[in-house]
Amino acid sequence: MDTSRIIDLFLFAIPTLITGIIAFYFFREHTKNEDGRRRYLLKKDMQVNAMPLRLQAYERMALFLERISPSKILVRITPKSSNKEDYESLIIQSIEQEFEHNLSQQIYISDKCWSIVTTAKNATIQLIRKAGMNEKTDTADKLREVVLTEMMERRSPSDAALSFIKDEVSELW
Repeated sequence: MDTSRIIDLFLFAIPTLITGIIAFYFFREHTKNEDGRRRYLLKKDMQVNAMPLRLQAYERMALFLERISPSKILVRITPKSSNKEDYESLIIQSIEQEFEHNLSQQIYISDKCWSIVTTAKNATIQLIRKAGMNEKTDTADKLREVVLTEMMERRSPSDAALSFIKDEVSELW
């Protein structure tokens, strides 16, 4: 009698165990789905909040590139003396200050974009130094003239970087 009773209990326990296992898997899947949905909503909310910051960073980088464009910086910063070395250092110092002022923007823009902006800055500085080493350049005014003449013949490094920024921003939409 005891064996038949144990078999009966076992037969009653099997449906209970099956129901428990099914309920366990159902609730586990339901919890995973809810967790995924919450993460998706949180990520979507963060993107909506971060988008204005990213756009502002791209705007600041565009402004930086415009300000260090050789044709604009030479018009904005006039020589204080006729010494070309002093003028060259003043221009380079101004570019470096502009760059340092915008260093925090690298958090919001892509690594590739930041690299291109940095390269444009370095290329602009190199262009000014190269013009300063030219034998014909003996005064600050002559330095301005040489750099501006070179900018008429070719595209400035900031223009190429600015084009990249415009392309990257258009991909955000």
